[in-house]
Amino acid sequence: MSPFDDALAALSFLGCAVFAAAGALTASRKQLDPVGFILIAAVTAFGGGTTRDLLLGAPVFWLKEPGLLALTAGVAMLVFFAAHLAERRFLWLLWADAIGLAIFAVLGAEAALREGASPGIAVLMGIITATFGGIIRDVICDELPLILRREIYATAAAIGAGIYVGLESVGLDRTIAISAGMLLALLIRAAAILRAWSLPAYRARAGRDYPDRGPPP
Repeated sequence: MSPFDDALAALSFLGCAVFAAAGALTASRKQLDPVGFILIAAVTAFGGGTTRDLLLGAPVFWLKEPGLLALTAGVAMLVFFAAHLAERRFLWLLWADAIGLAIFAVLGAEAALREGASPGIAVLMGIITATFGGIIRDVICDELPLILRREIYATAAAIGAGIYVGLESVGLDRTIAISAGMLLALLIRAAAILRAWSLPAYRARAGRDYPDRGPPP
């Protein structure tokens, strides 16, 4: 493999580690036991990529890398013993999740392209890879999923994956395409955290009057 491929493999491990940390931080807020920490960390780290691989009919990525299981369990136990030292744990969760989102949005899209997916499907697979682990984590832990909060979240993953796929499709150097996608996704998500950027929410309006209809019985 080239040095850049080695760097991507390292980034994949880093993405799993930070997603595992985000999952374990949620487990700490729910005061779970060590088994619960490992389970929630693993769901967060592997949920998105597993969903992507099953949809594409590809081998599930973490089954080919046994070291990822050990890494996830190790991160979960580290957080189990050290989470009480961190103040504002939800903020740490947001930043760990942001880093994982930026990495997996692009790596997920690249994995889909390697499996022969069209550009549009590749972008969708990038979004799924980046967000579904967090969705499963939050549903299990009875939390409002980050993807449903008003801050920009899935949009950052979509833009990062879209930039990568777009640059790749016009023949730009793979190193630049991947780096640009990850960096842009991270910058957008970071701005959303720091500046509370959000898409406009639906505003309820009064019901329409129908003058030709009488009052309800």
